[in-house]
Amino acid sequence: MKIAQAMVLAAGLGTRLRPITDTMPKPLVPVAGKAMIDYALDALADAGVRRAVVNVHHFADQMEMHLKAYPRLEVAISDERAGLMNSGGGLAKGVRLLDRAPLFVMNADLFWVGEKSGQPTNLERLAAFFDPAVMDMALLCVPLERTTGHNGKKDFELDEYGHLTRYRDGAQPLVYAGAIAMHASLLDDAPHDAFNLNLYFDKAIAAGRLYGLVLEGHWLTVGTPDALVEAEEALSRLHAEA
Repeated sequence: MKIAQAMVLAAGLGTRLRPITDTMPKPLVPVAGKAMIDYALDALADAGVRRAVVNVHHFADQMEMHLKAYPRLEVAISDERAGLMNSGGGLAKGVRLLDRAPLFVMNADLFWVGEKSGQPTNLERLAAFFDPAVMDMALLCVPLERTTGHNGKKDFELDEYGHLTRYRDGAQPLVYAGAIAMHASLLDDAPHDAFNLNLYFDKAIAAGRLYGLVLEGHWLTVGTPDALVEAEEALSRLHAEA
């Protein structure tokens, strides 16, 4: 399946990254000289996405200025200046600016490196894997040992058929990597106020329609100033090994 549109969740306050986020929004914090959100936008562009919606709230003017100058995608703004909508509410609001078709959903502060040159990217693999006939959502996930900056929480486990369930005691704990393939129509019944996207994860699990694909490469998240240092050290090491 070809997916040509996306929603990037970028409206959070980044409170754990203070004092850096006292003067800029978290998605614009540079990691190895590159704004965090640009890792997500580049991954979308590399996968063939042409249009993305990005929600904004904290230092929204800075976000809009940066996104206006981003060269590889048509970017539309979902404005949450009046109030944060949480992950689910923000997605439901932003999807209204997109076509009623499959889309990627990405977090602006999670990214990965180490994809194999000449091979499909992780997002291209996720698009090919997603089958709306049997799936509500397909989530990109990563083994805990291939993460940097993560708090150690085990999110999901994967069965032999590709179904995801909440982690209990499986041999291979997985971390949600912050990327989803889904169809916009899934949110037709979404609340109009703020809610957490976990509501739809759990509905899909109950219906046997949440699926997962394991990421290739190494995944990084930057939630605190210490994690920023860890991420830059990891990027330097991984680039040296490549």
